[in-house]
Amino acid sequence: MKQILIFFSPALAFTFTLTASAAPATKPLKALLVIGGCCHDYATQKDLLESGIEARTNIQIDICYSSDKGTKPSFTCYEKENWAEGYDVIIHDECAADIADPIIVNRILKAHRQGVPGVNLHCANHSYRVSPEFRKPLAAGTDGAIWFDYLGLQSSGHGAQLPIAITYTDASHPITRGFENWTTIQEELYNNVVVHDGAKPLAKGRQGDSETTVVWTNEYGEKKTRVFSTTLGHHNETIADARYLDLVTRGLLWTCHKLSDEGKPADGYGPTSR
Repeated sequence: MKQILIFFSPALAFTFTLTASAAPATKPLKALLVIGGCCHDYATQKDLLESGIEARTNIQIDICYSSDKGTKPSFTCYEKENWAEGYDVIIHDECAADIADPIIVNRILKAHRQGVPGVNLHCANHSYRVSPEFRKPLAAGTDGAIWFDYLGLQSSGHGAQLPIAITYTDASHPITRGFENWTTIQEELYNNVVVHDGAKPLAKGRQGDSETTVVWTNEYGEKKTRVFSTTLGHHNETIADARYLDLVTRGLLWTCHKLSDEGKPADGYGPTSR
C-alpha cells in the first residue's frame, strides 16, 4: 500500500497544479440593448455601441433592434412578460415618444422594479410619456410620471443642434473620476423639466445661455435599482467618440456594482481579448 501511494502522489500533485492554474474565467455580464425608432441612425448606432462597450469591459451584448422609424416602434423582446430574464443590465436606446400605453410601459418597468439595472441613452429619455401633460412638471409617484420616476429626471424637448460643452460637476463619483471636460460636435441639449430629489447629477451641458443636467444616476423603486442615464448621443460621431463610450461603459458597470470607487472595472470585468 505504501508503494502505491508513493507511485500516485506525483500524478495527484500534477493534477492539482493543472486544476489550480486553469481556474475558470470571470463570467461576462450579459446585457440587452433595446434600440430603434424615430429620428436616428440606429442601424449603425447599434453596432457602434455593441463593439465599443464590448471592447471596454467583459460583457456580452444581445440586441433587440426595431427597424421601424416611427415614434411607436415595435420591439419583439418586450412581448414576453419576463422579457428581461437572464440579463444583468438593460441598455435602453429606443426613441418611442408616442408609446403611451401604461400597460406596455409598466411591463417594461416591471423588470427594473424587480432589480434589473438600466442604462438610458439619449432619446430613451424622451420615450414612454404616458401623460399628455409631459411638458409640465409631473409629481413623482403619479401615474403620468412612471417613466420619469425610473429615470430620475423629466425632459420634454431640446433646442437646435449645436456643440455642447460638457462639465463634470461631480468629479469624485466612480463614473466620472478622472474624466476631463469636453465639447461635443453639434448635438441636442435636452431640457430639464424636473430633476427628482433622488437623482444625482454628474455632468452639465451648456449651449450658449442654456445649461442642463446631461449625465446622472438614480436609484429606482423599493429595491433601489441602479439606473444610469445620459441625454447625449444623437449623432454617430458622438457615439463613436471614445469619451462617450468610456462614460457609458462606466455607467453600465456602476449599475451592476462592477465599478470600483476609483472608476476601475472590478476584477474580471476589464477589457478582454474576445
